[in-house]
Amino acid sequence: MDWIFFTLFIIALMISVILIIFTLVSLTPLGDERKNFIKMKTQSYTFAVVIGYVLIELFRKGYLNIEIEGAYEGINPFTFLVTISIVYLISLLFFKKKYGG
Repeated sequence: MDWIFFTLFIIALMISVILIIFTLVSLTPLGDERKNFIKMKTQSYTFAVVIGYVLIELFRKGYLNIEIEGAYEGINPFTFLVTISIVYLISLLFFKKKYGG
């Protein structure tokens, strides 16, 4: 059963990476300044989402360890990677549509 979830995460990650590469390649006719601006906006938004997610997990860990005295397992790296790549893809498509012309 675990290999099914692992396979689904790998498939989602591969699809996301392929779509990110395709979208970045399609930015080349826009010129250097707009392309760099779109990538910068996308990266800064994704970085803010990553920091927000890590802060939520930090407070969740503190609550579980102090109040409930339960064990905290940490962040699942596959889920984290797939989530961040999907956020990057969605924000890249959004900013490409907004500033791409």
